Amino acid sequence: MATPLPENEAERLRFLHQYKVLDSAADAMLDNLTRLAAAICDTPIGLVSLVDEHRQWFKSRVGLDVEETPREHAFCAHTILSDDLMVVGDAREDERFADNPLVTSSPSIRFYAGAPLVVAQGIRLGSLCVIDDKPRELSPPQLGALRVLRDAIVGQLELRRALNDLDTLQSYLPMCAWCRDIRDTDGEWQSLQQFVETAARVTHSICPKCARAMKNEASR
Repeated sequence: MATPLPENEAERLRFLHQYKVLDSAADAMLDNLTRLAAAICDTPIGLVSLVDEHRQWFKSRVGLDVEETPREHAFCAHTILSDDLMVVGDAREDERFADNPLVTSSPSIRFYAGAPLVVAQGIRLGSLCVIDDKPRELSPPQLGALRVLRDAIVGQLELRRALNDLDTLQSYLPMCAWCRDIRDTDGEWQSLQQFVETAARVTHSICPKCARAMKNEASR
């Protein structure tokens, strides 16, 4: 069965690529959280899956060797359609997955539980999921733990994005986080005004917002 696309798919993909995490190196913190999710839920497989345009790529994986699978086979592509957990007790009994190659062949998925990774503006990048090769259920405390670990993983992704943004800004314009002085190419610190005066020729213009404000002021 074909997987429906989220209504905000174009925006979702744009956000996903802004995080610059696809095809990145292994992350010990995320691996520990994934391992903890699998342990708490008593499943052989735990994954942090990011759903790209044509694939799901595993940023973190426990109990599974492959790094990615086609999106059309991904349980997580269904998980990102809502903000809450998706639980499949027995994939063979679910019409969405009964003929799925991940069910009919290795890794022979029977049980799946996934918590969507929801970031700013409700964008869902992928999921934290646990998988078993036999039908089963999770207890309420296990489901709650999956949500808590999902939130911790989202926090790690947000932190890494913030650090990437900071590195990018510092590569263009190194600024003191305390006094907001700028470091020039000679390593000297100076105020933003001094930096602009020495580093670039400045001419005066007026932005549309200020132009409208001036027009409104003049008409009073």
